[in-house]
Amino acid sequence: MAERHRTEHEVHHVSTDLAGWSREHVQRLADAAQARGVDLGDSVGASAAGLLSTLREKAAEAVGHRPEPGLLLLRDLRELHLSATENSLHWEMLAQAAQATKNDELLALASACHPQTLRQMRWTNTMVKTLSPQILSSL
Repeated sequence: MAERHRTEHEVHHVSTDLAGWSREHVQRLADAAQARGVDLGDSVGASAAGLLSTLREKAAEAVGHRPEPGLLLLRDLRELHLSATENSLHWEMLAQAAQATKNDELLALASACHPQTLRQMRWTNTMVKTLSPQILSSL
């Protein structure tokens, strides 16, 4: 999302931060799983990530010149919000399981990561509320 909406500076910068949080959450979950003998597998390799980044940059440049980038932004914000909402539910489930099994390490992980997911939800919700009237009424 950050690359696709590079021309929207707030969206670009905040999305970059949110992606960093998400990568950190994935790494922390993978570490916790590995400590319990569970291998969650590798993420996208560095070369593939570089290629995807280049493609995203070119797509962002192209989208910046299309007449409907606002609709694309709203769609991406909606998708990000729904993903964050799903992740929030997963953090709740992990926290409940950790409490039931008295696993303080997993509870600490969920307690540390879940607030950032909630912040993602609040940001996307605010952006949708702010941008929707202008974008949708200009169609």
